[in-house]
Amino acid sequence: MDFLVHMEVGSIGTGEDANRLLKQEADRAQELAEMGHLRRLWRVPGRRENWGIWTTKSIDELHAVLSSLPLYPALHITVHPLATHPNDPNLPLPAKGKD
Repeated sequence: MDFLVHMEVGSIGTGEDANRLLKQEADRAQELAEMGHLRRLWRVPGRRENWGIWTTKSIDELHAVLSSLPLYPALHITVHPLATHPNDPNLPLPAKGKD
């Protein structure tokens, strides 16, 4: 299942602890990307938020994946499940019959 996920980062403090937390977050995001869960990620310029495409087998697995993020306690997350659209230009074209 694919999900469009919006994350807004709340307060994480400052200094060495915040830097360590951000490094842990980057490392975990890389792990989740390698596992195929985090497929794309975009930042919102000028804000501490992002939009991403996430893939898991279920919404319960998505919850487990997102809650494994080191920043999870400071994140405000909105999840939008995605379904295939028949007009998606990336879908294969239907086979044409022979003339």
